[in-house]
Amino acid sequence: MALDNAASSDAVLDFLALHPLLGIGVMLLIGYLLGRIAGAVGLPDITGFIVAGLIMGGDVLGVLGENAADELAVITEIALGLIAFTIGSELRAPKLRRMGRTVAATTAGQVLLTFALVSAVLSFTSIPWQIAILLGAIACTTSPAAVVAVVHSTRGRGRFVDHLLSSVALGDAAAIALFGVAIALAPVLLGSAVEIPAVLSQVVSDLSVSLVMGVLAGFLVFATTRRQSSTGETLILTLGFVFLSTSIAMAAGLSPLLTNMVAGATLANLSSANARVFRSLEPLAPPVYALFFVLAGTKLSPSILLSAETLTLGGLFVAARAAGKYIGASSGAVLSGSEPAVRRWLGAALFPHAAVALGLVLLVQGSTELAAIDALPDGMLVTAVNIVLLSVFVNEIVGPLIAQIAVRRALRLED
Repeated sequence: MALDNAASSDAVLDFLALHPLLGIGVMLLIGYLLGRIAGAVGLPDITGFIVAGLIMGGDVLGVLGENAADELAVITEIALGLIAFTIGSELRAPKLRRMGRTVAATTAGQVLLTFALVSAVLSFTSIPWQIAILLGAIACTTSPAAVVAVVHSTRGRGRFVDHLLSSVALGDAAAIALFGVAIALAPVLLGSAVEIPAVLSQVVSDLSVSLVMGVLAGFLVFATTRRQSSTGETLILTLGFVFLSTSIAMAAGLSPLLTNMVAGATLANLSSANARVFRSLEPLAPPVYALFFVLAGTKLSPSILLSAETLTLGGLFVAARAAGKYIGASSGAVLSGSEPAVRRWLGAALFPHAAVALGLVLLVQGSTELAAIDALPDGMLVTAVNIVLLSVFVNEIVGPLIAQIAVRRALRLED
């Protein structure tokens, strides 16, 4: 009887692992349950979603197998496209003119100090400095999905929230550009025969094309939706162009995050009436966020916590990143004369670290140019991936809680 029960259990797990649609249903239901439990004990619901994914992943229950997870990877692409498009709407010219000085100062402070601290700290370890600067660039990113989800959960409104979302958008755009330069130069710095001017020219070209694509996508959404009175038709057209820009950017080796962020910013600045386009996307947010974070949780492996090297290097990465985010944002706020809420709490609200970082470090892992360089120690790219995975593990479990506390306390200061 016990053998029969075990065989039945294995058959259920095999079916769950092989059928993506059933996997989506289970992800939503378990994510909802653990999200409610997290909320009941004072944690952000996205922490529950991530824990749900961790439990369902191959290292724990194995409910969501590797094949199903790969087939559901499109969910991550959809979520990132929509999140980037939505957060781009925060880059409206009137808002930036009103807060431009402080947003620019805090963004520059947190990006530059985080990059410098993480790169410097890791350079004094077994990590070659050429790889350390890549990790420094990745450390500059903030999880826009986690921050937006925290803002939604707190129903936050006001100057601090505007400043936070603008800082996330500009900071990630700057981090992506910085990473593009760093990964292009890394092979050269490690002894490759490629010339620096050619590398920089390609980086500038890729970023420029991403920007142009974003502007075009934003204009097309505007042109096709401005006369639409139906929310449903507006939603269909908007999703169509966001999906197109995401897929084309990925196929061309460009940045879908930057492209969609620019698309959202372009649309937001063409007309204030375009706020209705972004409102049409709001009903999609809860299920998309739930699936995105559950799926992100399946990528986290508790086994990375068993390696002393990963724990040491990853711990240094997490500590240096946190210091860079907090001190950099606070210093920028002080220098620009920003209000107390921004000075005290903006840096802490930028701690979440997830999909953007994962996407960038996987580019490092998959780089054939870096892998072919003899000067690079064996296993170094895997070590770099594990360092970022540990940071994501820590900052996606703890980061949303810290961000939620920061947003709530900042909002109380503004009252």
